[in-house]
Amino acid sequence: MFANRMEAGRLLAEKLLKYKKEKPVVIGLVRGGIPVAYEIAKLLESPLDVALVKKLGAPFQEELAIGAIVDGKTPQVFLNDEIISHIDIPKEYINRITKEKLEEIRLREKIYRRGEDRVSVRDRVVVVVDDGIATGASMKVVLKALRLEKPKKIVVAAPVAPPDTISLLERDADEIIVLLTPGDFYAVGAFYKDFSQTSDEEVISLLGKVKLKSS
Repeated sequence: MFANRMEAGRLLAEKLLKYKKEKPVVIGLVRGGIPVAYEIAKLLESPLDVALVKKLGAPFQEELAIGAIVDGKTPQVFLNDEIISHIDIPKEYINRITKEKLEEIRLREKIYRRGEDRVSVRDRVVVVVDDGIATGASMKVVLKALRLEKPKKIVVAAPVAPPDTISLLERDADEIIVLLTPGDFYAVGAFYKDFSQTSDEEVISLLGKVKLKSS
């Protein structure tokens, strides 16, 4: 059980100290992954960037993820074909919601980056961070997008994730570091005393603090 995201980030950062000399790029998934990633970037003295990813929800049941989309040099979409075929989701719906979520991502990008370019990951070690990984859909699409930018190595880091999700991500990451791997996994928030929502203001503040030190 973690007190909050900051404590989880500090504990996770200790497991990543071996990469400090390489000055990796640390990327946090919005929004809950940013406080965790901030603590890692601070200890490793690395630049911090944000992965803008949106879940694609099923028709009339938005909480059911049928996939995810992430913006980058080339937007990437991950679809759960098993769920899509099981509930017979029309292609027109998938195209429409994908376009809508990509527009939302680009709006958030303007808010979070405030005109700054993305941090280049080419030929660098990249540490991709979230506050916990449940199904792995959002993380998987981020990894797919990053791989196209030809990093030296991709490391996934999270305080908690179930073993089956870790197995799902092994083919997309070069290394996975997770502090807790419970067999009985219901929700990420169950492993935090304080799992309050991370605000846009907090994300902007944390990104600014590390970028200033790392530029």
